[in-house]
Amino acid sequence: MVFSHPETTFRMLTQNQIRLISSLEVKKYRQVNSLFVVEGEKMVSELLLQDRIAVAGIWGTAVWAERNPELRQLGGGKFQEVSEPELKKISSLTTPNAVLAVAEIPGESPDFTLPRHRLCFYLDDIQDPGNMGAILRIADWFGFPAVYCSPGSVDIYNSKVIQSSMGAVFRVRSWELLLDELLASAGAIPVAGAVFNGENVLEADLPAFGLLVIGNEGRGISAKTENMLTRRLTIPRHPDGRAESLNASVAAGILAALSLRGR
Repeated sequence: MVFSHPETTFRMLTQNQIRLISSLEVKKYRQVNSLFVVEGEKMVSELLLQDRIAVAGIWGTAVWAERNPELRQLGGGKFQEVSEPELKKISSLTTPNAVLAVAEIPGESPDFTLPRHRLCFYLDDIQDPGNMGAILRIADWFGFPAVYCSPGSVDIYNSKVIQSSMGAVFRVRSWELLLDELLASAGAIPVAGAVFNGENVLEADLPAFGLLVIGNEGRGISAKTENMLTRRLTIPRHPDGRAESLNASVAAGILAALSLRGR
């Protein structure tokens, strides 16, 4: 395998490694290779301290290796020391950090049982990587075990999503599938969505399990998805408020927080 490094002494990056790692910025190549990139000391640390997602390779500077002997050990012999100029060749960051890892995209089949017992998010064509990462963090904070995404949503393993998730991507499970496919297998569960002209969420009792649907940043929940909602919820705007809408991740955070009432 390209990422096999039995020894951890300094080695030059090969052209094959550079090409492969750089290609993982594109969704098609992430899917073909079932790999994604994790950059930065915090994110690589989060990756190495969990056991759900396998690590394919780690590249870091001598300074990082000296500072983090335990993490280097957790890499299981997959660490390769590189110089800062070499790291820059494979980094997507303007200012590369001290370490970069490549991880394997989990091959888990969708778990349809989770929303039968716990609240989970369903994201209907969320496009912004920052919003996607923030929603993963919200799910992690409020104990949502999974985020299901429509096929039109930004890829969970996009490097900007990974960065903005601040490690939540390693703890919250995620799958890409159509809502009707999810409901066909999950059974009769509550499906609550954030829409205009729904019931006031501040006065509503939110379900303890099922799905909370968050719509696209520009157009909200699609008509097809809205037809599958069992609850239509609205976050009321203050009479003096003039904003047209809430940011998708802000709406997700409000709904997640309100779902804790009475539990």
